Amino acid sequence: MIGSVAEPGPEGDRRAPGAGLEGLASLRFTYFAIAAFMVFYLVSIDWVERLLHEHFRVAIEDATHVNPADGPIVTQIQNRVSDLVSESPWVRYGGVRVNATVLGADGLTPLYVGGGKVLPPPPERSPDGVMREWWQLLPAIADVYVAVPHGSPLSAGIFVGYGAILVQGLLSYNRRIARQAQAHLAAAVASRNVSADRARSIEEELAKVRDRLREVEPAERTQATAIEALEQERVDLHAKLRELAERETALRASASRAGELEDERQALEDLLEEAIQDVSNKEAEITSLQDRLKHEDKKQASQSKVRSRESERTAKRLAALYRNLSVDDRAIADLVALGDESQKLRAEEALKRLDDDPDTAAVRRKVGGLPPHLSIFELGFAGKYRIYYMRSERGGYRVLAIGGKATQNQDLEYLSRIG
Repeated sequence: MIGSVAEPGPEGDRRAPGAGLEGLASLRFTYFAIAAFMVFYLVSIDWVERLLHEHFRVAIEDATHVNPADGPIVTQIQNRVSDLVSESPWVRYGGVRVNATVLGADGLTPLYVGGGKVLPPPPERSPDGVMREWWQLLPAIADVYVAVPHGSPLSAGIFVGYGAILVQGLLSYNRRIARQAQAHLAAAVASRNVSADRARSIEEELAKVRDRLREVEPAERTQATAIEALEQERVDLHAKLRELAERETALRASASRAGELEDERQALEDLLEEAIQDVSNKEAEITSLQDRLKHEDKKQASQSKVRSRESERTAKRLAALYRNLSVDDRAIADLVALGDESQKLRAEEALKRLDDDPDTAAVRRKVGGLPPHLSIFELGFAGKYRIYYMRSERGGYRVLAIGGKATQNQDLEYLSRIG
């Protein structure tokens, strides 16, 4: 019947859903995802460094708790801290950089500095010496610096993990956008087909009405009114068909844009693979540098042993030759560090003059720039070198350090800390 013609459904009034695809086409979502990836990576590195710092701080403080009855305190602390740092899986496999500094309870005596052992003083195994060493050094003060370098295995693992999450997230988002575009396109095509079927039905009804008008009398105005209404509905449906055709064109363009986004996702995956390859190359470089550092450490340890033996021999010789002098470990180390035998002989000649007759020794002046309670003098030899000494409580003189112009600032800083 003519009166049963239905109005077009509400689907024909919908606008083309292209806002979401256009937003993604502008790459705002991609830029935000990459920025979030970098922020999470940096925040994670900082968080891991904080946790590892707390871990190593507690472990090193526990390592400084030693029993004086088990041996020299300095040796125990050095061995325990060195084993803790070098054998830690975070350092060996994760590439974590740990720098520990351990000082005695007096805050002046270094026990373990910068990943290297400090030469301990000769142990005093008498009960008084052990108690004095225990009172001076314990409890030890520990300071720890922990860093996770960029390019280390641990940071590389965090980087790759977040990169995989980023790529998977972009892939899922692009697939969801593509499914939405396909759904909108299918809905538009179905609406267009319904409207086309409806238009054909109206055309068939109009043809029937025209046939009936030819057969009936012109006086049937109601039939003419119905014809006019159907004509107007046909015009409206043709306009609706044109609108649906335009929507179909827009949706097909959006679908092609989704294909371009899929190509862009593939390009991002290629970039991530290049980044992973770069991280692998850096890990190889880190391994090579670690091997070189181990070789240098062994070389330095050998030189340190040679200097230690020479310092012991020098200390014994000075103690036997110069009864009126008390030579500190720092001064013995400075004497050994002179290197040139002629300079060493001149230094020992000056020490002999100070031991035999200090009044005739070439005393330049009292050392200035030190706290008022310190009375420290300097004795020159070989032109530019000086021996720093002070009167000893047991009589004679106490030799504190030996240096020259190049080490003057370091020597004065050391002398200002002498109690």
